[in-house]
Amino acid sequence: MRPIRLDMSGFTVFRDDTTVDFTDADYFALVGPTGSGKSTVLDAITFALYGTVPRWGGTRGIVNALAPSAAEARVRLVFESAGDRYVATRVVRRDGRGNVKTAGAGLQLMPPGFDVTKLDTGMDLDDLGEVLAGTPAEMDEAILTAVGLPYEQFTSCVVLPQGQFADFLHAKPAVRQQILINLLGLRVYEDVQQRAVARERAAEAKLGVIDQQLAGLADATDEAVEAAERHLTRMRELTAAVEESVPGLRAARAAETEAAGKRDALDAELRALASVRTPEGSAEIAGATAAARARAAEAAEEVRTAEEREEKVRGELAAAGDAGSLRLLLDRHAELERLVGQEEWFAGEVQVAEVEFKDAQAAAELAHSAHLGATQLLEQARLDYTEAQRIDRAAALRAHLAVGDHCPVCEQTVTTVPAVPEGSAVREAEATGKAARAAAEVAESGWKQRDAVARKLEGNLERKRAQHEHHLSRLAEVRAVVAGAPGVPALERQLAEIEALGRKLDQAGVAVREGREAQRKAQAAAHRAEERERTAWRTFDEVRDRVARFGPPSADRDDLAAAWTVLVEWARAEHRGRATAREQAGAAVDRAHEATVHAFATVDALFTAAGVTPPARREVSGEADVIRAAAIAATTAEGDWRKIVDLRDRARDLSEQRTTLQRDGRVAKALAGHLRANNFERWLLEEALDLLVDGASRILRELTGGQYDLIHEKGEFSVIDHHDAGLRRGVRTLSGGETFQASLALALALSEQLAGMSTTAASLESIVLDEGFGTLDAATLDVVAATLENLAARGDRMVGVVTHVNSLAERVPVRFEVSKDARSAHVERTGL
Repeated sequence: MRPIRLDMSGFTVFRDDTTVDFTDADYFALVGPTGSGKSTVLDAITFALYGTVPRWGGTRGIVNALAPSAAEARVRLVFESAGDRYVATRVVRRDGRGNVKTAGAGLQLMPPGFDVTKLDTGMDLDDLGEVLAGTPAEMDEAILTAVGLPYEQFTSCVVLPQGQFADFLHAKPAVRQQILINLLGLRVYEDVQQRAVARERAAEAKLGVIDQQLAGLADATDEAVEAAERHLTRMRELTAAVEESVPGLRAARAAETEAAGKRDALDAELRALASVRTPEGSAEIAGATAAARARAAEAAEEVRTAEEREEKVRGELAAAGDAGSLRLLLDRHAELERLVGQEEWFAGEVQVAEVEFKDAQAAAELAHSAHLGATQLLEQARLDYTEAQRIDRAAALRAHLAVGDHCPVCEQTVTTVPAVPEGSAVREAEATGKAARAAAEVAESGWKQRDAVARKLEGNLERKRAQHEHHLSRLAEVRAVVAGAPGVPALERQLAEIEALGRKLDQAGVAVREGREAQRKAQAAAHRAEERERTAWRTFDEVRDRVARFGPPSADRDDLAAAWTVLVEWARAEHRGRATAREQAGAAVDRAHEATVHAFATVDALFTAAGVTPPARREVSGEADVIRAAAIAATTAEGDWRKIVDLRDRARDLSEQRTTLQRDGRVAKALAGHLRANNFERWLLEEALDLLVDGASRILRELTGGQYDLIHEKGEFSVIDHHDAGLRRGVRTLSGGETFQASLALALALSEQLAGMSTTAASLESIVLDEGFGTLDAATLDVVAATLENLAARGDRMVGVVTHVNSLAERVPVRFEVSKDARSAHVERTGL
């Protein structure tokens, strides 16, 4: 992976839009003061690819991606890997609740020759090339395919952040082995071994299935095919013989059918004639109908009489007068009596209210006069107080002074306030004024209370007067209504007569309703009797129609019983005449049936001779059924023959497949055995680790002035200290500076040597170091700088360092100076 261009906006310290162009920067340095944002540039590269940064502590630290108070952060990285150019983009936003989430993520494969400067025009993601991923979940697999390294290995071999520089040096053997597998593309051998095992197992499973199928095809032999062919020939011969015997069978069945038809026709005629019988009750039906009609006529006359009686009573009731008007007059007489009794009470209420109001009004006027007098005394007290102040002005001033105040007369600070003399006019005026004010307040309160009582009693008086006037008005209205009307006794007698006529009308109405109900029932009974008579005649007509083809005599439509007698006698005579012909027809059917049985026996003999069960007689309805049975036997035999042929051919194919599967299974098993991890892959890893340690040891000797060699044994790293008689030491015993030198040697060796051995996209096309140059002495730093210069001079990979050591930065041809102001960090490219 080789970065080409990095765009940031709102990302941690880079609040403003910032672009870092790595084009032609084969060897570069990120320089600037501590805290300016140098390591943040590497964080942005890692975040664009993997969605997290080592120092964030995992994906949950994504909140760190946003610049302070920013609502959105955008990072876009254009990079090359294995000859292809990609662009990775991630967008992070803060929602209304303050939660920070990834709002967008994508990876595109850019077309060849794409000019990255066009990104400055604000092109959409869809314009950048083929979309390989559009969600964070899709990005994980797409980045692994494009870069060739998972996140943990990328931060151990390509971008080495602060605090993780020595991860590869101190990693466990299993972790280090996995890194080398990815770098060298050895996973392909694991995939081949797994596929070989899968093919071996699939072959074994298929062999089991084929063996089961072959066991079920044990009877599919050439002998079985020949036997099926012989049986098919016999069935075809049976079909031809049955077809030759069908004409005789057809003639016998036709003769039997004709004889049976004649016999069945005579049976039908005899049944029809025997069914002619006189129904019970036919003689009583006509009399019952006449009686029901007479009763209906009587009921109609009774209804007419009751209706005339009801109409007469209704006229008398109408002439007697309106009961409602009479009752209303009675109510007015009662109301007049009540109003006359209440007249004196209402007048007394008005008189009492007038007396109460006058007394209260007089009390209020007296209280008002007292209030005016008290007010006049209060005003006089005020005038007296003013006069006393004028007379005793000094005494008046003392009442308003306190110790410490500024005297308005002598313009000095008051130290002592003399007491007001006992005989002071001001003191006397004040006492008089207070007494006058209290008396005025009492007088005013008494006047308001009495005035409120008077107003209330005045309202009560008005209400009583209104009630009295309403009573007098209503009394006059009622007297006008009853004037000239009959008295109470006359009205009561007239109402009693109307009520008696009403009861008489109700009785007449009941009689009418009862008469109408009786008439309805009589008419219904008459309708039922008539319907019964019509039904009886329909029954007669139906019976006569069933034998109409035999020429029955005509019927008398006025006498049902006589009509039935004539028809029944005629039917009995006809039945006796057809009985003899029926006996002769039955004998002819028996003779025809014997001929048919003989013809069927001939056909059954053909089936038996061919070894086939003859069709059951109940399953044969015609000559076609016999032919069909023979044809079915032939078709079944042909199907059995074809089936056994197909099974024999299937058994041959399965035997060939079994041979092929056995051969393929043996090959897959042998290949899986050779490619197991403890064989071929282990050998390759050991060879790769040997080459890696040899290269790292050479670099370490240069960095330490020949003091240390790097070795490994069973996956564990150690150093040989030539300054201590060749003592072997574990890498965890090294000091901080020595650990940095060993880690740098491994990192440079990974970039220098394993890139040549890698066969996948995980080629180490760049290495960026963000660690510890300030801990090196001048001589070691010079060796490190020379080593990095030689590595970059080869031109096959990008080398980058993050440092604030000026002596190292000055030797790097391309520098990205990182600075920071109060708002945002900035990056400026200098050098070549």
